[in-house]
Amino acid sequence: MSKISVIVVDDHQLFREGVRSLFAEDDLISIEGEADSAESMYAFFDQALPEVVLMDITMPGADGLSIIRESRKRFPDVKFIVLTMHADGQYVVKAVRSGAFGYLLKNADKEELSEAILTVSKGKKYFNSEISQLMVGNISLEGDNTQRLSERETQVLQLVSNGKTTKEIAEELFVSSRTVETHRVNMMKKLDVQNTAELIKKAVKLKLI
Repeated sequence: MSKISVIVVDDHQLFREGVRSLFAEDDLISIEGEADSAESMYAFFDQALPEVVLMDITMPGADGLSIIRESRKRFPDVKFIVLTMHADGQYVVKAVRSGAFGYLLKNADKEELSEAILTVSKGKKYFNSEISQLMVGNISLEGDNTQRLSERETQVLQLVSNGKTTKEIAEELFVSSRTVETHRVNMMKKLDVQNTAELIKKAVKLKLI
């Protein structure tokens, strides 16, 4: 049986080499190449398509998630696993929506990395219990935030959280105090809160500020 072909896409050479060394003598998985950018990854694709790509989120020139989205359109048979430092539910959800088949933190050991690669190579999704909890937690928060704040409301919210008064916010944004109050009321309605203290608390929970 042929080994599962994998490439590592990460802008840190030491990390790429570390992953390669982990699988140097593996019977099931072969690290066929490395890339430090979208361009070098696509150059590799021109030679041979891997079955699985281990992709960091933070990449030079373009973020890993946008690379995954584009690649899934052009190379639908290639499966992506996000391998990152970001233990954040927002990133997990975005990764799934971008087409990633798995999500792992960089502190994962070889056993878990192998399990993820083997699972994903069969066309199945891989998310361990920690990542699943992050994903579910973020989705539940999104449910609380059904109405998105406008760009101006977000500006006002940031200034409110910084302790600015209505008058100070109005002067900074070159609008009337009444306009600022209107934004404040609209934000409280959207986030279903009763006062400014609750507004700030809910905004922090939803990572709006």
